Amino acid sequence: MNDRQYKGAASAGSETTPEELLAPYHDQRGGQVVISALQGSRFAKEVAGDHNPIHDADAPRFCVPGDLLFGLILQRYGLCRQLNLAFRGMLRGDTPLRFPAAAEDRLAVIDAGGRPVVDVVREGALPASPAAIAAVIRGYVAFSGRSFPELLHPLLAAEGVMFNTERPLVVYDSMRLRLDETPSAEARLTLTDSHLSVAGRRGDAQLTFAIHEGERRLGEGAKNLVVSGLRPYDAEAMERMVAAFERRQRQR
Repeated sequence: MNDRQYKGAASAGSETTPEELLAPYHDQRGGQVVISALQGSRFAKEVAGDHNPIHDADAPRFCVPGDLLFGLILQRYGLCRQLNLAFRGMLRGDTPLRFPAAAEDRLAVIDAGGRPVVDVVREGALPASPAAIAAVIRGYVAFSGRSFPELLHPLLAAEGVMFNTERPLVVYDSMRLRLDETPSAEARLTLTDSHLSVAGRRGDAQLTFAIHEGERRLGEGAKNLVVSGLRPYDAEAMERMVAAFERRQRQR
């Protein structure tokens, strides 16, 4: 088993609630949720440790982090035994979102035009303390935020492919989470496997994880990414990009 563990940047505050964790990163306006580019960018860097330039507040192609939407879904509907999220494209800042009031088995987060942003499938409500829900949010987004370069770069190198470093297109496609037991505020995530399937210019990456407390395994899940515009691997170009990411992390 891979020994990389994830609890999140805010894990020292073990009694933090989801509301306290996420309040700085969204606003409520007339029954809708609005995430500004600045709020989304701060969440990516401060909570998820994600320094992808697409999450810079002033980026022309700014995209709200999917991990923030994941956190808001858990904040509203709580934990369940089976959770599947499918993301329906890039979400721009300041887009009003509507979350259904009831935690149905199937629901969708929609924008002001009624278009789905995230499709949600839930099964088996799992009562948990606010601190436990916050721990799962922190642990998952800390894991997910390291997708590149920590997890994805070695997969690309092993397959001998890479994306266009000038206009990288890596899309957060979906995620799933299964919980067999109710976690506590001490829950952590551990990377268990990762692989990349390549078909022509497209790559499908899956990063799998387990949720633990001490030596006890509580559940598992996976994050799925689509990497487009693949080309032969250029070690020099990729190393420059990885170095740029690492500089951004140090400059936080």
